[in-house]
Amino acid sequence: MEYIYLFLSISLLTSSILPKIQHPHWIFRVPEFGKIQITYFILITFILGFFINSAPVKVSYIQSALVLLFVYHWATLIKYTPVYPVKKDYNHDRFSKKISFISANVYQFNKEYDRFIGLVKKYDPDIVLTMESNENWENALRSLEDSYPYQHKVTLENTYGMHFYSKLEIKSATTHYFVADDIPSIEIHLETSDGFSFVFFGVHPPPPSPTEEETSKERDGDLLSVAKRVKKLSDPVIVVGDFNNVAWSKSSILFRKTSNLIDPRIGRAFVSTFHAKYKIFRFPIDLMFHSKEMFIKKLSTLENFGSDHLPVYCDFFIDLNNNAQAEKIETADSQEKAEAEEMIEEGKKEDGERDSVVTED
Repeated sequence: MEYIYLFLSISLLTSSILPKIQHPHWIFRVPEFGKIQITYFILITFILGFFINSAPVKVSYIQSALVLLFVYHWATLIKYTPVYPVKKDYNHDRFSKKISFISANVYQFNKEYDRFIGLVKKYDPDIVLTMESNENWENALRSLEDSYPYQHKVTLENTYGMHFYSKLEIKSATTHYFVADDIPSIEIHLETSDGFSFVFFGVHPPPPSPTEEETSKERDGDLLSVAKRVKKLSDPVIVVGDFNNVAWSKSSILFRKTSNLIDPRIGRAFVSTFHAKYKIFRFPIDLMFHSKEMFIKKLSTLENFGSDHLPVYCDFFIDLNNNAQAEKIETADSQEKAEAEEMIEEGKKEDGERDSVVTED
């Protein structure tokens, strides 16, 4: 048991230190995803320490280190729980009708099309965003087009296809390729039936992993390019998708500060989505951020439909004259702005220089 205790302690210490090293290689970035699980294992290992009959001084040092690690991780994670104090009361002025969306990484090789279509019909959102949707998925989803007359489709077979379906009128739609010519982001300008305009961004950058991208450069460069673009927009904005990132990572925080958007998970919940089949080892990587004019009423996962990701459901409304959420906005300082620009350039270099916008409807 002593060897298990020592092995766990060393592993937990290593996995806690690696993300603090700001290197883009996946070995340093992947442990960020498991912060929730690492915190649980720290607690389990700490309890195990009381049953170790080794030298008490050595054990006490390790136990003290585990307590510090637990406090370090929990100080971050508590922000994404309902116990974290966040102002939630606000007065309504002129606000829109409720707007809802489902965002889902459908997993390109998932053939259970009817289960997803049934999910959409059950919750009947105003907007549906799919990621990893290829030609087979596009054909299967044609049955939704009567209910969702406005669409924007980026059909790819490389697991980075994206399809957008809306009951709200699309005023314009643009596909961006910020850092790689096979990784799209979509910018959709919409107008509600009661006259509110807003912008919906759909994103799905590649993850740093041994099977995909060796580093996080393309992911971070793509996300920060979106952040720069968002900041130039005058209408309220919501950015949604499979970020292949967690909200507490340095690049996510930099995204939030660069874009001047709000993370609705703070003071609410983790909303973990991946892997759909393994609840204990599930990470919150399908994220969303929004401008201060958007008020989130509900944010949750929905039932599994055969993908490796759970779909995300959200209800929100727009209130243009309400500044109750302004205090939630954090802005990037000059050093962080320079760091964001550097990440964007590194992302472009990873796959070659290219124009940011290639298609527009």
